[in-house]
Amino acid sequence: MSDFLIVGGGVIGMMTALQLADAGQKVSLVERGYCGQEASWAGGGIVSPLYPWRYAPAISQLSRWSEGAYPSLALRLLEETGIDPEYRQKGLLYLSVDDPDAALAWARQMGKPLERVSADIVRAKERCLPPTEGALWMPTLGSVRNPRLGKALRTRLSAMPNVTLYEQCEVNGFVRHGEHIQGVSTAHQTLTAAHTIVCGGAWAGTLLKTLDVSLPVRPVKGQMLAYQTPPGLLKRVVLKDGRYVIPRADGLLLVGSTLEECGFDKTTDQKALMSLRQSAESIVPALADYSVAYHWAGLRPGSPDGVPFIGELPGWKNLSVNAGHYRNGLVLAPASTHLLVDQLLGRPPLIDPAPYQMTPERLNTG
Repeated sequence: MSDFLIVGGGVIGMMTALQLADAGQKVSLVERGYCGQEASWAGGGIVSPLYPWRYAPAISQLSRWSEGAYPSLALRLLEETGIDPEYRQKGLLYLSVDDPDAALAWARQMGKPLERVSADIVRAKERCLPPTEGALWMPTLGSVRNPRLGKALRTRLSAMPNVTLYEQCEVNGFVRHGEHIQGVSTAHQTLTAAHTIVCGGAWAGTLLKTLDVSLPVRPVKGQMLAYQTPPGLLKRVVLKDGRYVIPRADGLLLVGSTLEECGFDKTTDQKALMSLRQSAESIVPALADYSVAYHWAGLRPGSPDGVPFIGELPGWKNLSVNAGHYRNGLVLAPASTHLLVDQLLGRPPLIDPAPYQMTPERLNTG
């Protein structure tokens, strides 16, 4: 029997497991597929909400803390596993922003460096961009190569003696004794723990329906592209009209993303490919000379306002949830998992947990 049983092996589940294991707890993690292979793999890896000033303060609180945690986390994982999550702090250029005053006001309030820069400065930073009237520039923004982050987290957890991973093991229900949750049932076995944590991403709402709980978390598909270009063609993340281009160190350029309400469908289609190509070439015209190397889709855990549900599930004992991060799972993961682990271990929370709790009002906004 474990101290904690985590359902879901994305970055939220794996970072929760890592923090609990670091604290000396015995942890089991059960994943329906392979750890780090769903939304955590499919995203872009920008360590910030796309337009952070347009989000609720509850998102800004988590993202600010998480952004500061990523450099040391990436270094730790590289040293412990030999796998480099490729954290890059090269900044972000915002092109064609229609609410710059709101952005600058938010930055002043949060103490974040953000400034208007001229067309000449944009050109000096990224010569592959088309002519522009200027941009907003956030020099401290970073990105991480999320598939490698997931691989590094899984490798580290596999090496920890107090962690057990169960992959290709789909949970089909909970083990209950009255109002107490004692673990989960799968097709092949029952797993028990003193406390169970649901970190199931887009599948969290479906799983909790087995307890007659309506958690308003749904799958929202996002399609993305990648081009293989010479290293250095683009050095920084660039965002324009809601679409972005993210460079990797080896010249891979990621382009995203669509927002589609179509259930658990992860198929890709030509219409999205052409739309993403058009966005990519409007940001980096040179991409017209390259073919698309990869085209894929993932499922975000959509929630009504993008604020995740973090904490104990009302009406049940020994059961907590960390889900509903929508487009910002990787962005918020270090802080949201730390916040939950603080509560589970009785430590003072790093920020006020109230905005993330599952009140009746939040659970009834589906």
